[in-house]
Amino acid sequence: CKEMMAKAQEKGVKLLLPVDAACVADFPDPIDAPVEVKVVPVTAIPADMEGCDIGPESMKLFADAVKASKTVVWNGPMGVFENPTLAAGTLAVAKAMAESGATTVIGGGDSAAAVQQMGLGDKMTHISTGGGASLEYLEGKELPGIAVIQNA
Repeated sequence: CKEMMAKAQEKGVKLLLPVDAACVADFPDPIDAPVEVKVVPVTAIPADMEGCDIGPESMKLFADAVKASKTVVWNGPMGVFENPTLAAGTLAVAKAMAESGATTVIGGGDSAAAVQQMGLGDKMTHISTGGGASLEYLEGKELPGIAVIQNA
């Protein structure tokens, strides 16, 4: 992570990372079971807890960045969106995207499911369940399925 942060800084790219996290002592089982959450800075997550969602400061940070963007590519939910208590970060980012007026691309099955579950799918420009493939395409890598079609 430090190498990626250094590379971003070197290229003048602003890298946004969470500043706080919603933590739980026991991962919910079943996934939608009620949980008690403690919000802490990401630098102070207790050893006996897991970060399972972004916290309110991170939600605002990411929502503000989304609202200031012309294009947003989102791959991966912010937290354990299947649990109502741990879905706030994913919902905050999805709502910001839906209200932004930006071109919005959702990549990945979990992100696609989250956006649909939250009733915001029709507000997004494009939704793909191919998260890894979407990112590879954006990197400029050749995708075998596309290559076959192009060479047919």
